[in-house]
Amino acid sequence: MEYLTLFAIVFGVNLMPAFGPPTWTIIVLYGLNSNLPTPAIILVGALAAASGRFTLASGFRFLAHHVSQKTKANLNAAREALERNKRGSLIGLGLFALSPLPSAQLFEAAGLTGVRLLPFTLAFFAGRLVAYAIYAGSAKAVEGLTLGETFKETLTSPIGIAIQIAMLAALVALTRIDWARLLAKKD
Repeated sequence: MEYLTLFAIVFGVNLMPAFGPPTWTIIVLYGLNSNLPTPAIILVGALAAASGRFTLASGFRFLAHHVSQKTKANLNAAREALERNKRGSLIGLGLFALSPLPSAQLFEAAGLTGVRLLPFTLAFFAGRLVAYAIYAGSAKAVEGLTLGETFKETLTSPIGIAIQIAMLAALVALTRIDWARLLAKKD
């Protein structure tokens, strides 16, 4: 039952399009306050996070069908550029998978552009396994903090809010840029 509860919480948080609490706080909470083995917490957490983000991206893929033709053309050009540059895409995906930056908007963009979600999600899952292992392993360092304070700090931090707003602005910009024209200038 504890595994299912952990999965449901992490899955739900990762369905949030913005301003959700970081999943690592949930991983640390479970590591400090449950009898579950740490490797199981990491695995369930990473699986739930990847499943939630995949579902979020799939929802945005559905939304992509309801945007203007101009926006669709821009998104198609962005997808084609990403798919054309395989090496750069793989490096970027690897960095993203290990990045502490919010990932919701990146999955939203992936859904909107129509990139293949399975490799994207698998890279995220692998990165989260590593990241959550680091967080869970260092959980003792934050053991004195209360969960409420941790959540409050991550949700009210001016830097955290600024990053979320910047990521949302970047998502909007992704749909507004004429990628075909911009990329044609580079060729």
